[in-house]
Amino acid sequence: MTFELPWHLYLMAILYIVAGLNHFRNPRLYLKIIPPYFPNPKLLNYLSGTAEVILGIGLCIPMLSEISAWGIIALLVVVFPANLFMYMNKKAALGLSKTILLIRLPLQIVLMIWAYYYTF
Repeated sequence: MTFELPWHLYLMAILYIVAGLNHFRNPRLYLKIIPPYFPNPKLLNYLSGTAEVILGIGLCIPMLSEISAWGIIALLVVVFPANLFMYMNKKAALGLSKTILLIRLPLQIVLMIWAYYYTF
């Protein structure tokens, strides 16, 4: 039995793998956006980067793609406070305009819907 995965699933996988690897390549970028009320930002950065890489790889494996898509949805929920913190805190905004930061908030929902598409 052969399982074929759609090209857009691979696109999503690549986006998460690259983003996850960037957590290790440029951790200072991510440390700036972790709200200060979260403990151990370095650990959280590495955990979220590792999760993105693992879930991205999982999307490419037919047996794991559905559970990986659910994992991405959960990850997007968990990291949402960082996106909100970026919008509310000028130092965390990474030089992005308020408009761009505001657009990023509902974009998280779009990414969740995209991942949800692969859960069935």
